[in-house]
Amino acid sequence: MKKITLALFLTFTMLTAFAQTKIVAHRGAWKNTNVPQNSIAALKHAIDQKVWGSEFDVSLTKDDVLIVNHDNEYQGIDVATNTYKTLRKKRLANGEKLPTAKKYMRTGLKQKHTTMVFEIKPSTLGKERSIKAADMAYKLVKKMNGLDQTVFISFSYDACLHLKQLDKDVRIQYLGGDKSPIQLYNDGFAEMDLNYYVFKNNPAYFKDAKDRAMKINVWTVNNEADMQYFIDNNVDYITTDEPELLNNILNK
Repeated sequence: MKKITLALFLTFTMLTAFAQTKIVAHRGAWKNTNVPQNSIAALKHAIDQKVWGSEFDVSLTKDDVLIVNHDNEYQGIDVATNTYKTLRKKRLANGEKLPTAKKYMRTGLKQKHTTMVFEIKPSTLGKERSIKAADMAYKLVKKMNGLDQTVFISFSYDACLHLKQLDKDVRIQYLGGDKSPIQLYNDGFAEMDLNYYVFKNNPAYFKDAKDRAMKINVWTVNNEADMQYFIDNNVDYITTDEPELLNNILNK
């Protein structure tokens, strides 16, 4: 009887641990480590913290190079209409060269416990360039044998749909708040990633997603009260600029 009780306890413990909300470091772990967002240093700090995932932003340059940068501009230079050679002349605040997605992924794939959350930024030049960025991103990660360790996310629904056409098994999360869980599910998506205010304004989304066994990610949650709200609603992932704070809450 004691052995059965112990086995049940261990099973419950394992299931509870598996179901626990997981941490995605937004643009790496940068805020409390004093390194630039989206830098390789921020990625390494996220990996050192053993978070579930580290998110990073990828844009396509004029000469078809995927670079890691959040904004449409990099230090005052427009990304979409300039070459990587031009952009890389300016370094990040910590002295790093502007990283390419290839270099960033190469660093991230050296380990196995942190997932690479690869955001494909919509191109300011339109739909076709956004789809091309998605196409190049998928082929890059596939060539590096990193698909099992990568989740693609994007505000471009066209890019998300293109990824689904390339590979029905690839993990994709749409970031826009204009699609409900039911709409996403009907379009073939098994996961979603919405801003925290979208969920707060639409609390039925939690049940709609869970009823369809959809994974839920929420961004960008940076204070304790909001973190606890989403933990209580059993979301799968919380994307945050404060991974250290979220880790403390989860381990209370």
